[in-house]
Amino acid sequence: MTSGQPLLRSSDPSAPSQRHHSCSFGSLGCLCHNDSFNSSITDDPQGNSFGLDHLDKGDENLSVGDTSLHSPVRESFSSDVTTQQFHSVESLHIKPLSLECPTQDNTRLVSWGPMELLHGNNNSTTSATFEISKASSVVHAKVGSGASSSLHDKLGKSQRKSRHKSLQFEDNVFCEEDARLIYINDPRRTNDKYEFTGNEIRTSKYTLITFLPKNLFIQFHRVAYLYFLAIAALNQLPPLAVFGRTVSLFPLLFVLCVTAIKDGYEDWRRHRSDRNENNREALVLQSGQFRPKRWKKIRAGEVVKICVDETIPCDMVLLGTSDPSSVAYIQTMNLDGESNLKTRYARQETSSAVYEECTISGLIRCELPNRNIYEFTANMEFNGHKFSLSQSNIVLRGCQLKNTDWIIGVVVYAGQETKAMLNSAASPSKRSKLESYMNRETLWLSIFLFIMCLVVALGMGLWLAHYKDQLDTLPYYRKTYFNHGKDYGKRYKYYGIPMEIFFSFLSSIIVFQIMIPISLYITMELVRLGQSYFMIGDRHMYDSSSGSRFQCRSLNINEDLGQVRYIFSDKTGTLTENKMEFQRASVYGKNYGGSLVVADQLQEENLSAAGAHRRLKIKSTIAVDSELMKLLHKDLVEVERISAHEFFLTLAACNTVIPIRASDRSSSCAETQRHEDVETIAYQGESPDEQALVAAASAYGYTLFERTSGHIVIDVNGEKLSFDVLGMHEFDSVRKRMSVVIRFPNNDVKVLVKGADTSMFSILAKDNERDNHVRHATQCHLTEYSSQGLRTLVIAARDLTEAELGLWQCKFDDASTSLTDRATKLRQTAALIECDLNLLGATGIEDKLQDGVPEAIESLRQAGIKVWVLTGDKQETAISIGLSCKLLTTDMEQIIINGNSENECRKLLADAKAKYGVKSSNGGSLNLKCNKNAEIDYLEIAEGKKEGIAKVPLALIIDGNSLVYILEKELESELFDLATSCKVVLCCRVAPLQKAGIVDLIKSRTDDMTLAIGDGANDVSMIQMADVGVGICGQEGRQAVMASDFAMGQFRFLKRLLLVHGHWNYQRIGYLVLYNFYRNAVFVLMLFWYILRTAFSTTSALTDWSSVFYSVIYTSVPTIVVGILDKDLSHRTLLEYPKLYGAGYRQEAYNMRLFWITMADTLWQSLVLFSIPIFIYKESTIDIWSMGSLWTIAVVILVNIHLAMDVQRWVYITHVAVWGSVIITFACMVVLDSLPAFPNYGTIYHLAKSPTYWLTILLIIVIALLPRFLFKVVHHIFWPSDIQIAREAEILRRRPDHLRSRPDGCSS
Repeated sequence: MTSGQPLLRSSDPSAPSQRHHSCSFGSLGCLCHNDSFNSSITDDPQGNSFGLDHLDKGDENLSVGDTSLHSPVRESFSSDVTTQQFHSVESLHIKPLSLECPTQDNTRLVSWGPMELLHGNNNSTTSATFEISKASSVVHAKVGSGASSSLHDKLGKSQRKSRHKSLQFEDNVFCEEDARLIYINDPRRTNDKYEFTGNEIRTSKYTLITFLPKNLFIQFHRVAYLYFLAIAALNQLPPLAVFGRTVSLFPLLFVLCVTAIKDGYEDWRRHRSDRNENNREALVLQSGQFRPKRWKKIRAGEVVKICVDETIPCDMVLLGTSDPSSVAYIQTMNLDGESNLKTRYARQETSSAVYEECTISGLIRCELPNRNIYEFTANMEFNGHKFSLSQSNIVLRGCQLKNTDWIIGVVVYAGQETKAMLNSAASPSKRSKLESYMNRETLWLSIFLFIMCLVVALGMGLWLAHYKDQLDTLPYYRKTYFNHGKDYGKRYKYYGIPMEIFFSFLSSIIVFQIMIPISLYITMELVRLGQSYFMIGDRHMYDSSSGSRFQCRSLNINEDLGQVRYIFSDKTGTLTENKMEFQRASVYGKNYGGSLVVADQLQEENLSAAGAHRRLKIKSTIAVDSELMKLLHKDLVEVERISAHEFFLTLAACNTVIPIRASDRSSSCAETQRHEDVETIAYQGESPDEQALVAAASAYGYTLFERTSGHIVIDVNGEKLSFDVLGMHEFDSVRKRMSVVIRFPNNDVKVLVKGADTSMFSILAKDNERDNHVRHATQCHLTEYSSQGLRTLVIAARDLTEAELGLWQCKFDDASTSLTDRATKLRQTAALIECDLNLLGATGIEDKLQDGVPEAIESLRQAGIKVWVLTGDKQETAISIGLSCKLLTTDMEQIIINGNSENECRKLLADAKAKYGVKSSNGGSLNLKCNKNAEIDYLEIAEGKKEGIAKVPLALIIDGNSLVYILEKELESELFDLATSCKVVLCCRVAPLQKAGIVDLIKSRTDDMTLAIGDGANDVSMIQMADVGVGICGQEGRQAVMASDFAMGQFRFLKRLLLVHGHWNYQRIGYLVLYNFYRNAVFVLMLFWYILRTAFSTTSALTDWSSVFYSVIYTSVPTIVVGILDKDLSHRTLLEYPKLYGAGYRQEAYNMRLFWITMADTLWQSLVLFSIPIFIYKESTIDIWSMGSLWTIAVVILVNIHLAMDVQRWVYITHVAVWGSVIITFACMVVLDSLPAFPNYGTIYHLAKSPTYWLTILLIIVIALLPRFLFKVVHHIFWPSDIQIAREAEILRRRPDHLRSRPDGCSS
């Protein structure tokens, strides 16, 4: 393949031409040759970090280079094309652009890309640290500080952090060794050194060659597996061969094989997915024509054509699009989880070459592959001229092309080097708290094992020393050979007393090895898998509105759901629907929105009256104020009418929303009963707030109809008006507002601004008393809207003179093409026009609460769980939502911390602690204090009051500005003391990193379990910091879901997840661990007592296979079934009495006390199990293998009946598992005793005939379990737990009425 082939022939009917307009005064932007380009990220000059994780989802959306108005292609719109209408490509014929080098005066192109911060007034550049979440591809941009960097360390994510340097495009963009050279349409020359990877991807872990060693290496990261490997290795040594050499390997091999099969199946599915992905096809330019080619064969430098709705196969720089203004719309959901459309652009120089018959050749110098999906730094040499490329010129692998017929681009990164693949790592794994406690008990069992082995070894030494002169005549030992021959008189397996003690110690470890239960690990995995299956299948957690069901994305922390003490919740989209509805409007000091009617009928009538043959219809139904609608349709030219007109023009124009039109045949209204075309418009925006405002403007007759890179078309009551967009200043966290400069059809130029009230009132004009009245009225309306929980924005505008426009445009061109400190320069440029504004009004948007949120929060609080809300909304809105969702109550005393300095925050915290008697905690008793608080809170809920607790419940409300000083200074402990004393904590205006900081505040200072729940990209840090992360499948993409451990469709499902499934999972796993410890310990102790009676000889009465099968086959299935299916209480009872959840965080199902009680019971049962057969058969001639067969059957029946005593819910499969396990044991014993090769041949047949055998088993069961039975009865009668009381009540409710009714009307 060679370069120089035309991309599209002129004869191609779909190839449009373009008209080249001369530069006019209204042209947008310039690219000066001497400008330099900088690749870092925007930041606040005061040091307040922000990034694409928005401070507020929709209130302050920060976008870098994703809006259609920030195009590197800036068309010059002179007066002759002001009202030009753009239509489809097929209907448009435009003259090709000349590719000759234009003069600087003729063409000025704006290049948008990443930005860099100049710190304060200093000219030194502050590097921005990038943190990209492994699972979610979220970028946090922040200025490094000690506290924030330490917090990032705690997040535990392997991040790629880089320091970005300024890149000059004038002479040399990159150092030669750092640049990647891409020769357009010449892949051979591009990769002449074979240094670039192909486009084949591989997400699988293993290959056929690496599977076995790599999988084993990963599995042996578990220390317990190394322990059992060492045991098996010891058993291969002749002096220590207690079990058969093959038999000793069986348990470990079984566990390793099960895990390997599971891992292999999962990896096979990855291989299958990779194969399907790599074999997809795309159109690649080959010999002058676009021909299909498999993705895996695409190489860097090739030119690829993508059609609408197709997926991008690799990272490509755009050369041209089907849109006349070289814009392309892409959906990045597969990459960053966001469902909104983004805009990307082809450079004007390359776009024109796509449509004409000319040779294509050029060189792209770009940065080396990196994980930053929000930045791309490169330049292009094309037809002898050099120009810059930015993030807005590249489309990434995994994105989908939308609303654009086709695009053509050149591959710059392929395969594993694409940004999508570099960001495809998994979420950080989390470990169950109960499993960490289990390790503590495992240590105790190891100590017991060591003591038992030491006793056997020392006993062996003492016994040998006592009988050292009789060893040749005793039945257990021989020092020499007795048989005549060459070995006569030589030593026979005797190594002297010291070595015999040592070998005895090692042999004892082998005999007692299952004291550490290897089967517990595989059992817990299977049980968690079964629990997850039932959680996923719970129809009560299925969200029919979004079609999403519950997801278990992490299988190792199911039981943690039953121990949650703190919930940290986002507000927008988590507690609320994130579906914004325009409710109230304040226009020129007058309040509207009191009486709302549906807009559809009224709007259609207005359009019909205007004589429109094609009616416009918005997909959503919006209620409008009839009085405001009448004002807009008045013919009078008065101040109020003009203000209302500009108010809705601002709503329709000042945004980055993309209108998507679709024609449709439908019936008109019933009066006419005729068919006509209806054009439906749907809006795609980067925030639901913007979409709601644009839809509201459309409902009032101001419909955003079309948007291209340089103009917008607004349908005003049936009349289409075209406006030139001269420039736009996006929202950022410093200005907290957005503005757009537009040229009206009558050549007037206005700046339209919308923003937060805190930033807007300071830049309004202060002329006369009338303006002051409007301002005061609007402020009153804003306060009213906030108190109702509405999200507010202020709308303003003003005319620009030619002089002001010229000054601003020159500054804007310089700032937007500046390659150093672009963000600061753009803010300074915006300040030139964002001043002396005329106040038009304000808006109030309602973000409705999700169904069931108040009830869910109330139930969680009754369960003793503290709910904290962390939101980016303003304080008034957050408080209003808190009241409506019952998080805040009217009887609560609100503590508000709004500090602007460290000293002020310190004083506010100290005053609050002193006023409400909050005591400071010291480091030594910190965890003790927190645990006491947990108990106190529970008792307060259970009993209603408790001595020593403040009678007035407290609610802490704190803003993000205060948290800057508190979390990064030495005030964390003060905040912790105050916050943990409050029932509710509400954090407003918090950044994503501050959310994680709040979670870490509790997580690092207490032993309480934390859960974070959110729906957006700015919740990812919080979700990954918490012990349990829950993602909501909401309106803001899937980034939160991708980073979470569990995902659901609605917040209300959290109530059932914790109170029902969390409770069940914790109770099951807690009992499962204790039972496994008991089951193995009783077996080992039985062997221990036998060894003590056989001269410490480590001789076993059980066959090798019986010892191996005991925990793998005989007793494993019942524990798995009970761990998955057992329920101590029904879901109705658990939801009716939320306080029952407290058993989890009080650790009632698993604690040290229960462990020691279990071990004491185990000791008793093992003594009974060993002693009774010895006592009964002491005068008989029963052999050792018969006794071993009896013990095997007895111990299996004993542990299964022990389990049956604790089963709360008997179902058919439970009966099959428990009693079937006993039957399988008998069957295995019969098979093993029927093989002549084994020494126990035929023993079961003799024993089964004897009544003594069966009576012995019955006596063992009764005597062994009698103390346990009596203990349970006494405890249930005199010290019943809440769960036992609830269970009795549940049983009584299920009985017939005459059995539980009493004549005196009393009830239990």
